[in-house]
Amino acid sequence: MARLNALRLVDAFRIIVNIIHTTSDYLPKVLRFLNVAFDSSGDCLIAGDHQGNIYVFDLSGNRFNLVQRTAQACTALAFNLRRKSEFLVALADYSIKCFDTVTKELISWMRGHESSVFSISVHASGRYAITTSSDTAQLWDLDTFQRKRKLNILQSVGIQKVFFLPLSNTILSCFKDNSIFAWECDTLFCKYQLPPPPESSSILYKVFAVTRDGRILAAGGKSNHLHLWCLEAKQLFRIIQMPTKVRAIRYLEFLPDSFDAGSNQVLGVLSQDGIMRFINVQTCKLLFEIGNLDEGISSSVISPHGRYIASIMENGSLNIYSVQALTQEINKPPPPLVKVIEDLPKSKLSSGDMKMKVTSGRVQRPAKSRENQIQTRILKQDLTGHFENKENELSDGLNKKRLQILLKGYGEYPTKYRMFIWRSLLQLPENHTAFSSLIDKGIHVAFLNLQKKYPIKSTKLLRVLQRTLSALAHWSAIFSDTPYLPLLAFPFVKLFQNNQLICFEVVATLIINWCQHWFEYFPNPPINILSMIENILAFHDKELLQHFRDHDITSQVYAWPLLETVFSEVLTREEWLKLFDNVFSNHPSFLLLTVVAYNICSRAPLLNCSLKDDFEYFFHHRNNLDISVVIREVYHLMDTTPADIHPDNMLDVFVALTKGQYPVFNQYPKFIVDYQTQERERIRNDELDYLRERQTVENMQAEVDQQRVEDEAWYQKQELLRKAEETRREMLLQEEEKMIQQRQRLAAVKRELKVKEMHLQEAARRRFLKLQQDQREMELRRLEDEIERKVHMRDQEMASAVKDLEMRHLELESQKRLYEKNLTRNQETVAKEIREDADAYRRKVNLEEHTFHRLIEMDQTQNQKTQKLIEENLAKAEQACLNTDWRIQALHKQRCDDLQRNECYQEMAKLLQKNRRKEIEVLNAMMEKEAKKWEEAEEKDFRLKSEKKASALSDASRQWFLEKEINDALEHPEGPRCQYEQVASSCLPRTSPGSDVSEVDASTWISLNQRKIQWDTMEQDLLERVRNLRQRLTAQARNNCQTPHLLAT
Repeated sequence: MARLNALRLVDAFRIIVNIIHTTSDYLPKVLRFLNVAFDSSGDCLIAGDHQGNIYVFDLSGNRFNLVQRTAQACTALAFNLRRKSEFLVALADYSIKCFDTVTKELISWMRGHESSVFSISVHASGRYAITTSSDTAQLWDLDTFQRKRKLNILQSVGIQKVFFLPLSNTILSCFKDNSIFAWECDTLFCKYQLPPPPESSSILYKVFAVTRDGRILAAGGKSNHLHLWCLEAKQLFRIIQMPTKVRAIRYLEFLPDSFDAGSNQVLGVLSQDGIMRFINVQTCKLLFEIGNLDEGISSSVISPHGRYIASIMENGSLNIYSVQALTQEINKPPPPLVKVIEDLPKSKLSSGDMKMKVTSGRVQRPAKSRENQIQTRILKQDLTGHFENKENELSDGLNKKRLQILLKGYGEYPTKYRMFIWRSLLQLPENHTAFSSLIDKGIHVAFLNLQKKYPIKSTKLLRVLQRTLSALAHWSAIFSDTPYLPLLAFPFVKLFQNNQLICFEVVATLIINWCQHWFEYFPNPPINILSMIENILAFHDKELLQHFRDHDITSQVYAWPLLETVFSEVLTREEWLKLFDNVFSNHPSFLLLTVVAYNICSRAPLLNCSLKDDFEYFFHHRNNLDISVVIREVYHLMDTTPADIHPDNMLDVFVALTKGQYPVFNQYPKFIVDYQTQERERIRNDELDYLRERQTVENMQAEVDQQRVEDEAWYQKQELLRKAEETRREMLLQEEEKMIQQRQRLAAVKRELKVKEMHLQEAARRRFLKLQQDQREMELRRLEDEIERKVHMRDQEMASAVKDLEMRHLELESQKRLYEKNLTRNQETVAKEIREDADAYRRKVNLEEHTFHRLIEMDQTQNQKTQKLIEENLAKAEQACLNTDWRIQALHKQRCDDLQRNECYQEMAKLLQKNRRKEIEVLNAMMEKEAKKWEEAEEKDFRLKSEKKASALSDASRQWFLEKEINDALEHPEGPRCQYEQVASSCLPRTSPGSDVSEVDASTWISLNQRKIQWDTMEQDLLERVRNLRQRLTAQARNNCQTPHLLAT
């Protein structure tokens, strides 16, 4: 791994131009540049800001120009196309547009991406381009602006960048999982894949750069490491570590050099701190850097020849650096040995004099030398918000009358602005969506074989013509049957072949306005239009018309060929453009008058023609005729033609195409078109049936021929098999004879071998028997030797055993004496230990006796304390028993009182019920008596009933009240008893495990006496309330009985 060695950098950055784009409002606002791109020459660049304005900066000419307003921010730019004036711009709506910097026209509009396009890579030839977004990459053909291929990947993988290798036909695709593939551009065959980077320095690649010769690939990401890959060897050959202050790499690009043959050595590295460092990848030296921490760089692009560096700063401005000025410190010769001290200059330039503002007024330049000055260009918007060049401006705008005056003065529109003026005159709506829907329907069946009828050399031109005619046929059904439609549309297709939308709308506008009433006599030529032309020609040149009639030349010969080809066969390109400048600027009748004027201006050669073929040739080929004279004659005819035959009265005024959707075109005999369509469909079906039948017959004939060939082959095969079978049978007979002879010879050989085998077996048996006998003799000798050896060994062992026994006896004697000595010594030691143990035992016994006596004393003391505590607890228990008996007696007395009160209440309830029954009987008797007396009084009956109802309600309320009182009285005895039980239980004190009762508090008895007095008081009150209630009920009953008498009196 190599490490960068920093050199001393130049203090002042060599900036050629500093471009700041501001508005001209009261409070100026800076418009930030987003993208920049150089053209293939490196002297021009385009830049786009966040409002969608695209500028072209000419560094050699020191000027700039606004070339397009896209009204939305651009995400990528490309300016190195094959056509030098065209550039590609990727917009925020995921589309790509191609514009022309000279004509400022939209060349093409390409769609297909579903996310923002962040990269556009153009092939070295300028013919293909690759646009890359996060989810897909698409290959476009810039000649037809059609998509050739689309790269679809999984969302989990993602695309980092897809681009062309310089000066090669290889596409490099880099994905977010660090996989890098190389593809062939034409066949999209995978050429190779780079291996994964080593795990020790594995980083996720984000940015890539390739040398001009396509041999070295530099890759970086969120790390200060740079990986250099050799694409020829397909391996990683160097890892460069940037300084520690570099934490991430945002952009990489090699600095081109004219003398390194494409093997660039200097690599520009833009890091996260906004500083772009240029390093030598071979020596790993830091050469120079641009940008600083205060004014960081957000993106940067190097020109193809390596002379300029365009950097977009973080504040939105655009800086142009000179590479020569940046490298002069490195390339300068060593300093001289002799140094001269110079005086200080009298005046110093301030830092404010380093900048120059380019405004609409006079340019003030600083006094500093040109190589050190910094130019700041501030783009100002005028009050109307337009950036057009003064030479491009029209003082009064595009006014049709002024254009006509200009056209009559110059005879034609300027070539540079002709297409723009045509689009304005025709008021083209540019319905992209509607046109796309027509194009998406594909090639119409009527124009599938267009090349056979109209062989065109240019494949692109044929394809554009085919698509335009198909779009017209899909727009209206009549155009699929119009035979002259290709001739009518071809000149416009050739003129607008790079913009199919404009071509279609121009042809459609021409058909709607200048081809009025052409289809009323379809499929015949427009007889009404030709009649108008003939009437005008009869008025202005009767001699010529009479000459046509004399030679049987109709308007279908001298007028219709000019109309159906819109003069494209008889005029050159310049003459045709000049003519249609006037056609589009005038009333639709101008085209018809042009036919008449063309005939009048050509009357001399026409009067000399006498054959019909000559006339037809004349109106289908170019003639020696000045188109300016024809146009002047047209204007003369417009002024001198009478109103009754003037086409102005028969043709409508100009009507533009509608915005959004194209209008419905049905100005034709629909039944004829439908009939022709049906007939064509019938003919096509018949042709299909015929083709199917012919194909069936051909298939049958092929099957018959194949069957015949197969039969012949089978017979030939059978014949060959028969001959081969006979030959094989003969060969088998011969082989069998040979086999018999061989078997006989083999049997003789077997007999000889058998005899030899028997002899050999006999010899082997005899040899084996001899061997066995020898082995047995050897075994007997070995056994005898073994017996002798064992006898000798036994004698030796017995002698050694005797010696061992003697030695053992001596050892035992010595051990016996030693044991006796040790025994005496051990007895003395044991006796000493026994004495010590006896003393210890005596001490232990004394200690235990002392402890036992203390234990007895403590036990007696504890028994006394326990006995005292038990006596106290017993006294407490006896007192608790007395208290409990007392409470039980009190509760028993209370219960007896409650029972007595309950009996009293029941007796009172019985008395009340008896009283109530008697009162009811009295009331019923009185009511019967009153009913007998007052049956006649119908008026009082209602009153009586109401009184009965009132009495019944009072009885119910009284009964409810008494029942409530009785229920309350019945519930009261249970309540106090529960309360008493609760009080009694709460009054019992908590005792220890050895006792079951506790002392009673004196306040408990006071509360019991108070509650007893309270219940006695409540009982007296209740009895008093019952008496009062009975008195009130009796009085109310009496009043109810007396009330009718009072009412009657």
